[in-house]
Amino acid sequence: ERATELVAFQDKGEAVIATLSRNGKTETVSAAYLAGCDGARSAVRHGLNIGFPGGTYEQSFYVADVKGSGEITRNGMDTTISTYGFAIVMPVRQSGSVRLIGIVPKAHEADETITFEAIRADIERDTGVKVDEVNWFSTYRVHHRVAERFRVGRVFLAGDAGHIHSPAGGQGMNTGMGDAVNLAWKLAAVVQGRADQRLLDSYEPERIAFARKLIESTDTAFRFITSRSRLVGLFRRYLMPKIMNIALHTSFGSRAFFGVISQAAIQYRAGPISSGMAGKVSGGDRLPYVVGAKGDNFEPLRSLDWQVHVYGEVNCDFRAMLAPGGIPIHAFAWTDAAGKAGLQRDAAYLVRPDGHVALASPVQEAASFQRYLAGLAIRPRLAERAPYRVPGTMHSLA
Repeated sequence: ERATELVAFQDKGEAVIATLSRNGKTETVSAAYLAGCDGARSAVRHGLNIGFPGGTYEQSFYVADVKGSGEITRNGMDTTISTYGFAIVMPVRQSGSVRLIGIVPKAHEADETITFEAIRADIERDTGVKVDEVNWFSTYRVHHRVAERFRVGRVFLAGDAGHIHSPAGGQGMNTGMGDAVNLAWKLAAVVQGRADQRLLDSYEPERIAFARKLIESTDTAFRFITSRSRLVGLFRRYLMPKIMNIALHTSFGSRAFFGVISQAAIQYRAGPISSGMAGKVSGGDRLPYVVGAKGDNFEPLRSLDWQVHVYGEVNCDFRAMLAPGGIPIHAFAWTDAAGKAGLQRDAAYLVRPDGHVALASPVQEAASFQRYLAGLAIRPRLAERAPYRVPGTMHSLA
């Protein structure tokens, strides 16, 4: 709730008791779980005494909303890479202003107060914008940290409360949303009695592993683009744009870049609820996207529920043995596109509500699927209401 402060909380084992302050008044509420999505200065993280190791970059950054002239892209974002570092220019909604982001020149980093006028010449040189009017200006430092834990008992951390990093790659919002999605469907299943609490044990190992990897990669990229080494600066200005241009104009390079930036390439293979491999797809991988003239294999994922995918023919015994558990089986006609995506013909893939593969089996062995579902006490919503699609329906992607 807005205008509401979390004053204190206590995990009682069966519930979390929280004290809230609103309009000068306090109240106590009881909840099954508490998710701390309260930013880098998280009161929840502090309340759990969870460490937040990492550091602060030496560079200071500026951000300014200005009106000016120059070669400004009004419907996108321009990034300038130079021997001095980098600068970003982007439009601010429909205000006619542009936002400028860049590195404060080294000569001014030690200034007690940094003003726009003090670094105007550097900003205009780096951004290519002739500034006529300054609406807002500020400077800040960038941190890189990952919490030591993402969960203690019934309390979880997500978003900036669990990790903060440089803006390199533009991964901050995507990562926070990824935390929220990963935690939300698991909490919903447990609270609604459709899964055992053991399902929640997978949140921390899946998301903290990704956060640590992300911090490492963005830190490397950030140090490169902000390095003041003249040799690195020359490489950054003259060679890197050519290399990137060539790489992004190849199918492999463009797909790899999209997979990283969009985070569609995230996988949880090492996670505790990922198992098996069929074709090139392992448990924990995001289900490959396959499209054909009559549709795609992601449409059934709109149900946000557990389901089985088979690309080819479904064995009648396999379908019959899974039917009592309410797991829908979506059968797709085999196509070359499915093979190119890494899927195996007639293999079976148990897909989680978030679109990641939980169990990949090269053979349609119902017992292995039943053991997996029973181990986490999974009970799909589709077992309780009309199915999103009739189990066993054949979907043609040809």
